[in-house]
Amino acid sequence: MLKIDSHQHFWQFHPVKDAWITNDLKVIQRDMLPEDVEPIMPEHGILGSVAVQADQSEAENDFLLGLADKHSFIKGIVGWVNFKADNIEERLAYYSGIKLIKGFRHILQAEPDEQFMLDEKFMKGISLLSKYNFTYDILIKPNHLPYLKTLVAAFPDQKFVIDHLAKPYIKNIEISRWREDIQAIAIHPNISCKISGMVTEADWANWKPGDFTPYLDVVFNAFGIKRVMFGSDWPMCNLAGGYEGVLSIVESYMSRLSLNEQELFWGKNAMDFYAL
Repeated sequence: MLKIDSHQHFWQFHPVKDAWITNDLKVIQRDMLPEDVEPIMPEHGILGSVAVQADQSEAENDFLLGLADKHSFIKGIVGWVNFKADNIEERLAYYSGIKLIKGFRHILQAEPDEQFMLDEKFMKGISLLSKYNFTYDILIKPNHLPYLKTLVAAFPDQKFVIDHLAKPYIKNIEISRWREDIQAIAIHPNISCKISGMVTEADWANWKPGDFTPYLDVVFNAFGIKRVMFGSDWPMCNLAGGYEGVLSIVESYMSRLSLNEQELFWGKNAMDFYAL
């Protein structure tokens, strides 16, 4: 079975640039590079990955492209551009000539304005993505979901994917409002969801596999098997169980599904979404 990890990050740690990696995140407060995760992946049958931006600069795109040039398991890159820039179309046209750049992401969850995604200039940038066949990764928290409904509805031809289930409050066992918003968004056929980032939203040291089942049920029921994909969120997952811990949760959940459904989830959906 072909398996693709649709969500990995890499960085060369710098205390200023990476100030978000605070002292309570010591386990990832260092360089995190492809050679650190590459030996783990074949043990679990994972043959490729998508590298996702962690820094909001075009230098990040060059950094990830350089890593992909040396590590063939990186099959695609989700980079960054300034969607509000006057020359946004020029930048998208430029990146459309680089085969490994599959789409883009902005760290919406960190914006002081939780309605940032509905800014007129930002939306104009998003409106240009489909022209160049780029995807868009959505990094948000549950409070942003009502605005996401508006964004997704505005661009029915744009391929969107929610990262990390929109970070539900698993540790606090809060689900009802998040569930309602997820179900409302999933009505739109142009949006998918990554099964990623769950362990860092749980109790890092004490989570149990069953803690995630209600949230997985919501996503699988809302999106259907053709619009969900596996992502490890490495190296962030090292904070709360590591690669093996993430896989144990998902493998247990997926074991109840048919072989065809498992193949879609583990690899085919990501291959199709990102045109890997």
